[in-house]
Amino acid sequence: MRVLVTGATGYVGARLVPRLRARGHRLRVLVRERARIEGRVPSDVEIVEGDAVDPVALTRALTGVDAAVYLLHSMRRDVGGRFAERDRLLAERFRDAAAAAGIGRIVYLGGLGCETDPRLSAHLRSRHEVGRRLAEGPVPVTELRAAVIVGSGSVSFEMIRYLVERLPVMITPRWTRTRCQPIAIRDVLAYLVAALEHPEALGVVEIGGADVLTYGEMMRIYAEERGLPRLILPVPVLSPRLSSYWVHLVTPIPAALARPLIEGLTSEVLVRDDRARRLFPTIRPLGYREAVRRALQRLAEGTVESVWFAPLASSVGDRRPVVYEQREGNLLEHVRVPVAAPPEAVFATLQRLGGRHGWPYGRWLWGLRGALDRLVGGVGLRRGRRHPDDLAVGDPLDFWRVEAYEPPQRLRLRAEMRLPGEAWLEFAVASDGRGGSVLHQTAAFAPRGLGGLLYWYALLPVHRPLFRGMARALARRAEAPTPAVRPGRP
Repeated sequence: MRVLVTGATGYVGARLVPRLRARGHRLRVLVRERARIEGRVPSDVEIVEGDAVDPVALTRALTGVDAAVYLLHSMRRDVGGRFAERDRLLAERFRDAAAAAGIGRIVYLGGLGCETDPRLSAHLRSRHEVGRRLAEGPVPVTELRAAVIVGSGSVSFEMIRYLVERLPVMITPRWTRTRCQPIAIRDVLAYLVAALEHPEALGVVEIGGADVLTYGEMMRIYAEERGLPRLILPVPVLSPRLSSYWVHLVTPIPAALARPLIEGLTSEVLVRDDRARRLFPTIRPLGYREAVRRALQRLAEGTVESVWFAPLASSVGDRRPVVYEQREGNLLEHVRVPVAAPPEAVFATLQRLGGRHGWPYGRWLWGLRGALDRLVGGVGLRRGRRHPDDLAVGDPLDFWRVEAYEPPQRLRLRAEMRLPGEAWLEFAVASDGRGGSVLHQTAAFAPRGLGGLLYWYALLPVHRPLFRGMARALARRAEAPTPAVRPGRP
């Protein structure tokens, strides 16, 4: 089939695209900004740029497709204070455009919850309403309803992870004793693929994992899997609103996003209909403990496919030259620089970083950092690199190691110096459509405890000029007819 995937830059959508492609489907994605996904999907995936609220963009995206996966929804209360209205508008316009295009079906991922429960959160009610609005049109709809999604990088998993990792004593309010049915991201993806390929699977289909647990039990199991002794103290206070502020303080998840998640746990979100088992008997959902193990393994291997914060970046934030923010536990410094050279020239410059070529800006600062690292037993800058002009995944590069290498779009380095946390330096190159490029440079740091936070903020006055200067120096090198690279130390 030719399938349109909306929300392809989001947590679920980014993982769904390669799985559908592996099944032989021809794919089209609708994204607000082409640069957000270009280079992250194969060249045979068609990209349509536009906002899903724009009927013209929807018509372009839906014309000629057989089916669509609808993964659009809002969770933040600060989306103009009207996230339910926006979700309803998006669903109605998508429904009408799908009907006009004559597509065969829509598969929508919604949320579990009993509609007659007076305590059902506004967010879950909105998810249900989106399903109803989509189904009001002539295009057949499959509405998969899931609760907490467990996987490396998912917002629900990350909230548990950071609470347990950072708090030896956890005060758990009443909502953590409400039952839910968490489901592994692997199983969510399997259900989405199966729903597309089984035309008889129409209407509401509730999906869930093998276990029914409270959120408190989920935190306890995570602690056991990590071997962390944790004391959990239940208290009858802390409303969802106050809890969201606490989550905001302790974890990287903002209160505006944590609150609808927590409100969704004030009432039970359980699978009450076994239709999924009858429709898709070959899918055997994982238990929660196994889902946690797999997520932790992905994190340890550095093979996380997608993260919860990817679709949250605003266009305003993307346009600022330097951005300081905290996402998924990482503190980020992002620099965006236009380059009057094609992506291949920019990436060729990136390939010559470090080793005898040195670093293009602040050489003495890099040298000092290497010397300090050697002083405390680290690798320092002496290691150099395997080849002066060629890189491969796994190569050492001074006190970094190449973790991702995708010419001419992406290079990611992982720090191997002594640090109170973990650090990465990533470069992404995109065409500007006019013969030039845009270089995105991101330094990320995952602090370990209070010492890690103090380390980051102590060096912030140094990081700002260093990383901004380096990005600009890389742009100048790429723009030069023959990049003048001054040899560094052997």
